[in-house]
Amino acid sequence: MMPSSLVWLSFTLVLAVVQLFLTSAACRRQDGVQWATSNRDCEAPRYTGVAARMRRAQANFQETLPIFIGAVLVAHVAGRDGSLVTWGAGLYFLGRLAYIPAYALGLGSIRSLIWGVSMIGLFLVLGGLI
Repeated sequence: MMPSSLVWLSFTLVLAVVQLFLTSAACRRQDGVQWATSNRDCEAPRYTGVAARMRRAQANFQETLPIFIGAVLVAHVAGRDGSLVTWGAGLYFLGRLAYIPAYALGLGSIRSLIWGVSMIGLFLVLGGLI
């Protein structure tokens, strides 16, 4: 049976792929399939609205995802993936899950609070390493 922290990590990796596809779909609505299937030799389109917000949300996720992955894996390998790491991994995942629609809908202050929840989760995972 897989430890809970690795289950949360697995959910988070699936979420990263889902977010990639959601962002791509939002961008395709704006730039069309022609841009996606071209050689992209010309200037990239300037995204606005939902597409731009989805790209920023994805970039934000990519900033912390490697730290989260590393921390969960180090905790597991070191035998330190106890309740603190599990709770932190769960908070990180749930925060990142809620962050996507909050950002896409332009809910600025709520989005920032949700980001804070995911960061608390990340800090809990890191705290479990100590």
